[in-house]
Amino acid sequence: MGLEKEKSDTSIIMDEDEFNRSIEPILSKKGKVYSAPPDRDPNDINAHLKVGFEDVIAEPISSHSFDRVWIGSHAAFELVKFIFYRLLTTLLAVPMAFILGLVFGVLSCIHIWLVMPVIQSFIMLLPSVQVVWRSLTDMFITPLFHSMGKSLSSIQVKTTEN
Repeated sequence: MGLEKEKSDTSIIMDEDEFNRSIEPILSKKGKVYSAPPDRDPNDINAHLKVGFEDVIAEPISSHSFDRVWIGSHAAFELVKFIFYRLLTTLLAVPMAFILGLVFGVLSCIHIWLVMPVIQSFIMLLPSVQVVWRSLTDMFITPLFHSMGKSLSSIQVKTTEN
């Protein structure tokens, strides 16, 4: 697609003295050890949002734009995506966290102090309700359907063609 070609042609030329001077401040900070950034999505619930340039814009082999256009559009896509994500999270993250914290706090409170006690009460009452329901069906519904079955079992339907 052109991106691979540009990467292979790129090289950095630096003499050894300049390289050693540029790396010395980094090596002198022996107390600091840089670790990998923490995984902010350990359960991978936003796997569907891992969208790259190639997932959105793809040129088939039969029609390619110029290599520099492809690289420039790729850079513009990544830059705009990065800047807008940072801008929107800067504006919306704290208010949304506050609102969602409030919503989940209220839902947790309702679930813990209202829903579960009601469900447990129903579970405790169900055995007695089951006994009452079974006696009502045995007294009324079962004889009704037995008599309807006996009455309707004597009906015979025959179809004839004219």
